[in-house]
Amino acid sequence: MLKELSHMDRITQLQDEIQRLLTIMSSTIAYLTARSTFLQVSEQIPITKTRNPDKYDPPELFEANKNELVQDLIVKAKQIEYLIQSLPVPEPEQQQANRLQALEQQMQDANEEYIQAVDRAKNLHRKISEFLRTMLDNADGPIEHASLI
Repeated sequence: MLKELSHMDRITQLQDEIQRLLTIMSSTIAYLTARSTFLQVSEQIPITKTRNPDKYDPPELFEANKNELVQDLIVKAKQIEYLIQSLPVPEPEQQQANRLQALEQQMQDANEEYIQAVDRAKNLHRKISEFLRTMLDNADGPIEHASLI
């Protein structure tokens, strides 16, 4: 069971890291669209809109920030890859079926033991109730112990 918990911890870590990767991607796209200037990419398509210089970063700063964002994405992707590699190899289907069948049998055995324990408790309760009733009915007279044993 401890091994399964460890695997679940890895899966949770993987989910968290994927969420962080998506956050980095979202932030990167937001930065790239908000802080870039319009550049003409083709002579056939003119630039029809310009941004104020205070709305976009200078080319050197924009390039440095872009490289940093790429590095962040690469590092996070490598962390995710490492977590994926550390996950266990899936158990073969037949082995899973055998393990589930054994667990089912253990559960049935435990259920039978529980039913027997409940029956014993009910039987003891009945005997104690009878004994107390006999004691109360025969408060002044002798008590017969043989009927309870």
